[in-house]
Amino acid sequence: MSVSIIKALEIIQSLTQIKQSEIIPIEESLKRVAATTLKATLALPPFNNSAMDGYGLKGSSETYQLIGKLLAGDDKEFSLQEGECVSIMTGAKVPQSVDTVIPQENTSTNENTIKIEKAVQVGANIRYSGEDINVGENIVDKGTPIDASHIGLLASQGVTHIEVYKKPKIAIFASGSELKLHFEKLNSSQIYNSNTPYLIARAKELGCETTFIGKSDDNLDALKSLIKASLDADLIVTSGGVSVGEADFTKEAFSDLGMEMFFDKIKIKPGKPTTFGMIDNTLILNLPGNPLASALNFELFGKVMIAKMSGKKAFHHQYIETNIASDFIKNRKIDTIIPGEFDGSTFSIAKQFAPGMVNVLNHCNGYLVLGENSEKFTQGDSVKFLPIKWDFQREDFIDFRS
Repeated sequence: MSVSIIKALEIIQSLTQIKQSEIIPIEESLKRVAATTLKATLALPPFNNSAMDGYGLKGSSETYQLIGKLLAGDDKEFSLQEGECVSIMTGAKVPQSVDTVIPQENTSTNENTIKIEKAVQVGANIRYSGEDINVGENIVDKGTPIDASHIGLLASQGVTHIEVYKKPKIAIFASGSELKLHFEKLNSSQIYNSNTPYLIARAKELGCETTFIGKSDDNLDALKSLIKASLDADLIVTSGGVSVGEADFTKEAFSDLGMEMFFDKIKIKPGKPTTFGMIDNTLILNLPGNPLASALNFELFGKVMIAKMSGKKAFHHQYIETNIASDFIKNRKIDTIIPGEFDGSTFSIAKQFAPGMVNVLNHCNGYLVLGENSEKFTQGDSVKFLPIKWDFQREDFIDFRS
């Protein structure tokens, strides 16, 4: 059954199940996905505290009598009268009787008398309890990937462990008698298998536990053996053996083992023979053997599967609207994936690319999906960029100030 890109994504998301959860220390939770919503149990700041080194004042006057000192961490309480003040350091707890903190540089001193040289508004320079976080406020939402800011926030609440979704388990193997693993010797008619190392690495980047099951020749029994060894995974990803050649046995091997097939072709270029199915609770994604086609279709379909499996609330593709850097004509009336580079201003199509190439994504940070009815693009036309690599820095310095 041949389906559109949109239909393929609808089928994939409807059948992909979220993993079960586990509880881990917050220090180990980076890039994991929160399995529950956490609420603040402590207000931040937990008490009114001083935003300045200066003096805590009571009332409105030109001079104040200094009656004591408060350092950060002190638990002393002063009950000030009108015209009295305390010396107070940044972060120190502000007594209830203090209504303003004035910076030290706005005053002058004469023994225990403080004179105001430059007045401030009543209530100035006090960080009030709960102005950062209130008790009961959501601090981590379910389905959110944990980053460094979340870990700092959790630590500020005294949280030591967090419930997260388990990492998806991905089993990857390749088929093809012409392929050799990168540590084996080639003969004159063989090539190295680049797809499997790429897919393993990319799945790890996306937060998966990956297992390399092995490589099979174009042999039905050998393929079945690899499949059986992979069925404890959440997702099996293969590359090659899904086209119509007489030696392409991947679909047959999966079918013989009871795979329910949901589609075996997608109306897309490259990647038409991409196949999706399921054996029991294990999802199957069969990708084309051509390296670029395999990688791009994994981005388009595998990434969504992994994101949903991981428990992410936001698992759909997001894009950045930009402009195309040069004219481009799409030759066929079909949805087409075009790799290239977004530099922050425009998207430049890769200088050279074809489904069988390996040295393409090395020079790209994302891609476009040009719709079937889109044929001609002129420099400056609006396009939707989908990122793959997104460490958004550059080699040369530019002034980034707005």
